Amino acid sequence: MHPELPVDATGPAPAAPPPAAPRAAATGPVVARALRLLAAFSDDRPTMTLSELARRADVPLSTAHRLVADLEAWGAVERDGTGRYQIGLRLFEVGALAPRGPGLRERALPYLEDLCQVTRENVQLAVREDEEVVYVERLAGTRAVEVLTRVGGRFALTATGVGLVLLAHAPTDVVERVLAGPFPRYTRWTLTDPVRLRESLAAVRARGYAVSDRQVTADAISVAAPVRDPTGEVVAAVSVVAHHRSGSASLLAPLVRTSANGVSHALAARPGPRPARRP
Repeated sequence: MHPELPVDATGPAPAAPPPAAPRAAATGPVVARALRLLAAFSDDRPTMTLSELARRADVPLSTAHRLVADLEAWGAVERDGTGRYQIGLRLFEVGALAPRGPGLRERALPYLEDLCQVTRENVQLAVREDEEVVYVERLAGTRAVEVLTRVGGRFALTATGVGLVLLAHAPTDVVERVLAGPFPRYTRWTLTDPVRLRESLAAVRARGYAVSDRQVTADAISVAAPVRDPTGEVVAAVSVVAHHRSGSASLLAPLVRTSANGVSHALAARPGPRPARRP
Protein backbone atom coordinates (compact mmCIF):
# COMPACT_ATOMS: atom_id res chain seq x y z
CA MET A 1 0.00 0.00 0.00
CA HIS A 2 1.35 3.40 -0.96
CA PRO A 3 2.08 5.36 2.25
CA GLU A 4 0.64 8.63 0.93
CA LEU A 5 -2.72 7.21 -0.22
CA PRO A 6 -5.75 7.34 2.10
CA VAL A 7 -6.99 3.99 3.35
CA ASP A 8 -10.61 3.07 2.47
CA ALA A 9 -11.74 0.41 4.86
CA THR A 10 -14.83 -0.36 2.75
CA GLY A 11 -13.09 -1.27 -0.41
CA PRO A 12 -9.78 -2.18 -2.00
CA ALA A 13 -7.01 0.36 -1.83
CA PRO A 14 -6.57 2.34 -5.03
CA ALA A 15 -3.62 1.43 -7.19
CA ALA A 16 -0.43 3.27 -6.37
CA PRO A 17 0.71 5.77 -9.02
CA PRO A 18 3.83 4.89 -10.99
CA PRO A 19 7.04 5.94 -9.25
CA ALA A 20 8.18 9.47 -10.10
CA ALA A 21 11.23 9.82 -12.27
CA PRO A 22 14.36 10.91 -10.42
CA ARG A 23 14.66 14.68 -10.25
CA ALA A 24 18.02 14.68 -11.98
CA ALA A 25 16.54 12.84 -14.95
CA ALA A 26 13.67 15.33 -15.12
CA THR A 27 15.74 18.51 -14.85
CA GLY A 28 19.18 17.53 -16.10
CA PRO A 29 18.42 17.41 -19.83
CA VAL A 30 16.49 20.69 -19.63
CA VAL A 31 19.42 22.46 -17.97
CA ALA A 32 21.86 20.88 -20.42
CA ARG A 33 19.78 22.05 -23.39
CA ALA A 34 19.51 25.57 -21.99
CA LEU A 35 23.28 25.68 -21.54
CA ARG A 36 23.77 24.39 -25.09
CA LEU A 37 21.62 27.26 -26.35
CA LEU A 38 23.78 29.79 -24.49
CA ALA A 39 26.99 28.11 -25.64
CA ALA A 40 25.85 28.35 -29.27
CA PHE A 41 26.68 32.06 -29.29
CA SER A 42 30.22 32.82 -30.42
CA ASP A 43 32.43 35.52 -31.91
CA ASP A 44 31.27 34.67 -35.41
CA ARG A 45 27.62 34.30 -34.33
CA PRO A 46 26.89 36.91 -31.62
CA THR A 47 23.25 37.20 -32.75
CA MET A 48 20.92 34.55 -34.15
CA THR A 49 17.32 33.87 -35.03
CA LEU A 50 15.50 31.24 -33.01
CA SER A 51 15.83 28.66 -35.79
CA GLU A 52 19.57 29.35 -36.16
CA LEU A 53 20.01 29.06 -32.42
CA ALA A 54 18.13 25.77 -32.27
CA ARG A 55 20.12 24.36 -35.17
CA ARG A 56 23.53 25.34 -33.74
CA ALA A 57 22.61 24.01 -30.30
CA ASP A 58 21.12 20.81 -31.79
CA VAL A 59 17.88 21.38 -29.90
CA PRO A 60 14.39 20.82 -31.38
CA LEU A 61 12.80 24.08 -32.45
CA SER A 62 9.79 23.65 -30.17
CA THR A 63 12.08 23.02 -27.19
CA ALA A 64 14.29 25.95 -28.12
CA HIS A 65 11.23 28.20 -28.32
CA ARG A 66 10.20 27.27 -24.77
CA LEU A 67 13.69 27.45 -23.26
CA VAL A 68 14.65 30.70 -24.98
CA ALA A 69 11.46 32.28 -23.65
CA ASP A 70 12.51 31.29 -20.13
CA LEU A 71 16.07 32.52 -20.71
CA GLU A 72 14.77 35.82 -22.06
CA ALA A 73 12.45 36.30 -19.10
CA TRP A 74 15.39 35.79 -16.74
CA GLY A 75 17.68 38.07 -18.76
CA ALA A 76 20.18 35.50 -20.01
CA VAL A 77 19.31 36.40 -23.61
CA GLU A 78 17.71 39.45 -25.15
CA ARG A 79 16.62 40.58 -28.61
CA ASP A 80 18.27 43.28 -30.67
CA GLY A 81 16.46 45.81 -32.85
CA THR A 82 15.87 43.24 -35.58
CA GLY A 83 14.45 40.61 -33.23
CA ARG A 84 17.54 38.41 -33.28
CA TYR A 85 18.69 36.89 -30.01
CA GLN A 86 21.94 37.83 -28.26
CA ILE A 87 23.49 37.23 -24.84
CA GLY A 88 21.75 39.29 -22.16
CA LEU A 89 23.22 41.64 -19.62
CA ARG A 90 22.10 39.43 -16.71
CA LEU A 91 24.74 36.87 -17.65
CA PHE A 92 27.41 39.58 -17.45
CA GLU A 93 26.16 40.52 -13.98
CA VAL A 94 26.33 36.93 -12.79
CA GLY A 95 29.71 36.38 -14.42
CA ALA A 96 31.06 39.38 -12.55
CA LEU A 97 30.72 37.33 -9.34
CA ALA A 98 33.35 34.82 -10.48
CA PRO A 99 36.30 35.27 -8.06
CA ARG A 100 38.97 34.49 -10.65
CA GLY A 101 37.66 37.13 -13.05
CA PRO A 102 36.74 40.58 -11.74
CA GLY A 103 38.41 40.13 -8.34
CA LEU A 104 41.71 39.36 -9.98
CA ARG A 105 41.13 42.00 -12.64
CA GLU A 106 40.47 44.71 -10.05
CA ARG A 107 43.82 44.11 -8.35
CA ALA A 108 45.70 43.72 -11.62
CA LEU A 109 44.29 46.63 -13.58
CA PRO A 110 46.62 49.41 -12.28
CA TYR A 111 49.68 47.34 -13.22
CA LEU A 112 48.22 46.39 -16.59
CA GLU A 113 47.48 50.04 -17.36
CA ASP A 114 51.05 51.05 -16.47
CA LEU A 115 52.46 48.28 -18.65
CA CYS A 116 50.21 49.29 -21.55
CA GLN A 117 51.21 52.94 -21.21
CA VAL A 118 54.94 52.14 -21.15
CA THR A 119 54.92 49.69 -24.06
CA ARG A 120 51.96 51.09 -26.03
CA GLU A 121 51.20 47.48 -26.95
CA ASN A 122 48.43 44.99 -26.17
CA VAL A 123 48.47 43.87 -22.54
CA GLN A 124 46.55 40.78 -21.43
CA LEU A 125 45.62 38.99 -18.22
CA ALA A 126 44.56 35.35 -18.36
CA VAL A 127 43.81 32.33 -16.20
CA ARG A 128 43.69 28.60 -16.91
CA GLU A 129 40.38 26.76 -17.10
CA ASP A 130 41.05 23.02 -17.47
CA GLU A 131 43.07 22.74 -20.69
CA GLU A 132 42.42 26.21 -22.10
CA VAL A 133 43.34 29.84 -21.50
CA VAL A 134 40.54 32.24 -20.51
CA TYR A 135 41.25 35.96 -20.94
CA VAL A 136 39.89 38.14 -18.14
CA GLU A 137 41.31 41.48 -19.34
CA ARG A 138 42.88 43.01 -22.43
CA LEU A 139 44.11 46.58 -22.95
CA ALA A 140 44.98 47.85 -26.43
CA GLY A 141 47.95 50.19 -26.82
CA THR A 142 48.23 53.04 -29.29
CA ARG A 143 50.46 51.04 -31.62
CA ALA A 144 49.02 47.63 -30.84
CA VAL A 145 49.16 44.77 -33.31
CA GLU A 146 45.90 43.05 -34.14
CA VAL A 147 45.19 40.02 -31.94
CA LEU A 148 42.68 37.16 -32.05
CA THR A 149 41.87 37.21 -28.35
CA ARG A 150 39.03 38.92 -26.46
CA VAL A 151 37.92 39.25 -22.84
CA GLY A 152 36.06 36.09 -21.92
CA GLY A 153 37.52 34.26 -24.90
CA ARG A 154 39.36 30.94 -24.78
CA PHE A 155 42.52 29.83 -26.50
CA ALA A 156 44.94 26.92 -26.65
CA LEU A 157 47.50 26.67 -23.86
CA THR A 158 50.27 25.59 -26.21
CA ALA A 159 50.34 28.60 -28.57
CA THR A 160 50.04 31.79 -26.54
CA GLY A 161 52.52 33.38 -24.14
CA VAL A 162 50.07 33.33 -21.22
CA GLY A 163 49.11 29.77 -22.11
CA LEU A 164 52.70 28.56 -22.01
CA VAL A 165 53.18 30.18 -18.59
CA LEU A 166 50.00 28.64 -17.20
CA LEU A 167 50.77 25.23 -18.67
CA ALA A 168 54.36 25.31 -17.39
CA HIS A 169 53.03 25.68 -13.84
CA ALA A 170 49.98 23.41 -14.19
CA PRO A 171 49.65 20.06 -12.37
CA THR A 172 51.50 17.19 -14.02
CA ASP A 173 48.33 15.40 -15.12
CA VAL A 174 47.14 18.53 -16.96
CA VAL A 175 50.51 18.92 -18.68
CA GLU A 176 50.49 15.30 -19.81
CA ARG A 177 46.93 15.52 -21.16
CA VAL A 178 47.75 18.65 -23.14
CA LEU A 179 51.03 17.27 -24.48
CA ALA A 180 49.21 14.16 -25.66
CA GLY A 181 47.68 16.41 -28.35
CA PRO A 182 46.18 17.26 -30.70
CA PHE A 183 47.75 20.70 -31.10
CA PRO A 184 45.98 23.48 -33.00
CA ARG A 185 48.14 25.13 -35.65
CA TYR A 186 47.63 28.85 -36.36
CA THR A 187 50.77 29.70 -38.34
CA ARG A 188 53.74 27.82 -39.75
CA TRP A 189 55.64 28.74 -36.57
CA THR A 190 53.12 27.18 -34.18
CA LEU A 191 54.75 24.49 -32.04
CA THR A 192 53.04 21.12 -32.51
CA ASP A 193 55.88 18.80 -31.51
CA PRO A 194 55.33 17.54 -27.94
CA VAL A 195 59.08 17.17 -27.36
CA ARG A 196 59.78 20.79 -28.28
CA LEU A 197 56.76 21.93 -26.27
CA ARG A 198 58.04 20.09 -23.21
CA GLU A 199 61.43 21.79 -23.65
CA SER A 200 59.67 25.14 -24.00
CA LEU A 201 57.79 24.61 -20.73
CA ALA A 202 61.04 23.77 -18.93
CA ALA A 203 62.56 26.99 -20.28
CA VAL A 204 59.57 28.99 -19.02
CA ARG A 205 60.05 27.63 -15.51
CA ALA A 206 63.81 28.23 -15.61
CA ARG A 207 63.84 31.85 -16.84
CA GLY A 208 60.54 33.02 -15.35
CA TYR A 209 58.74 34.08 -18.53
CA ALA A 210 57.44 32.68 -21.81
CA VAL A 211 57.86 33.80 -25.41
CA SER A 212 55.37 32.96 -28.14
CA ASP A 213 57.00 34.06 -31.38
CA ARG A 214 54.52 34.25 -34.31
CA GLN A 215 52.71 31.16 -33.03
CA VAL A 216 49.23 32.71 -33.18
CA THR A 217 49.60 35.32 -35.92
CA ALA A 218 52.49 35.79 -38.31
CA ASP A 219 53.18 39.36 -37.23
CA ALA A 220 53.08 39.18 -33.42
CA ILE A 221 55.28 38.14 -30.53
CA SER A 222 53.96 37.59 -27.00
CA VAL A 223 55.99 37.75 -23.79
CA ALA A 224 54.26 36.53 -20.61
CA ALA A 225 55.06 36.10 -16.90
CA PRO A 226 53.30 34.33 -14.03
CA VAL A 227 51.11 35.88 -11.33
CA ARG A 228 51.25 34.08 -7.97
CA ASP A 229 48.85 34.02 -5.06
CA PRO A 230 50.05 34.42 -1.42
CA THR A 231 50.92 30.69 -1.26
CA GLY A 232 53.17 30.92 -4.32
CA GLU A 233 50.80 29.09 -6.66
CA VAL A 234 50.58 30.46 -10.20
CA VAL A 235 46.99 31.63 -10.64
CA ALA A 236 47.24 33.87 -13.72
CA ALA A 237 49.59 35.26 -16.34
CA VAL A 238 50.29 38.73 -17.74
CA SER A 239 51.51 39.28 -21.29
CA VAL A 240 52.46 41.94 -23.80
CA VAL A 241 51.68 41.24 -27.45
CA ALA A 242 53.81 43.33 -29.81
CA HIS A 243 54.68 43.52 -33.50
CA HIS A 244 57.14 40.80 -34.38
CA ARG A 245 59.63 43.16 -36.03
CA SER A 246 59.53 45.86 -33.37
CA GLY A 247 59.01 43.74 -30.27
CA SER A 248 62.07 42.37 -28.48
CA ALA A 249 61.58 39.58 -25.97
CA SER A 250 64.71 40.58 -24.04
CA LEU A 251 63.42 44.16 -23.65
CA LEU A 252 59.80 43.26 -22.93
CA ALA A 253 60.48 40.45 -20.44
CA PRO A 254 61.67 42.67 -17.53
CA LEU A 255 58.66 44.96 -17.97
CA VAL A 256 56.21 42.06 -18.06
CA ARG A 257 57.81 40.35 -15.06
CA THR A 258 57.69 43.58 -13.06
CA SER A 259 54.00 43.99 -13.87
CA ALA A 260 53.21 40.36 -12.99
CA ASN A 261 55.14 40.68 -9.71
CA GLY A 262 53.14 43.82 -8.92
CA VAL A 263 49.88 41.94 -9.39
CA SER A 264 51.21 39.13 -7.17
CA HIS A 265 52.01 41.64 -4.42
CA ALA A 266 48.52 43.15 -4.80
CA LEU A 267 46.98 39.70 -4.32
CA ALA A 268 49.09 39.17 -1.22
CA ALA A 269 48.10 42.55 0.22
CA ARG A 270 44.39 41.94 -0.35
CA PRO A 271 44.03 38.19 -0.80
CA GLY A 272 40.29 37.93 -0.21
CA PRO A 273 38.61 34.52 -0.56
CA ARG A 274 40.96 32.16 -2.34
CA PRO A 275 39.39 30.38 -5.33
CA ALA A 276 39.43 26.62 -5.47
CA ARG A 277 42.50 25.11 -7.07
CA ARG A 278 41.86 24.25 -10.68
CA PRO A 279 42.26 20.60 -11.70
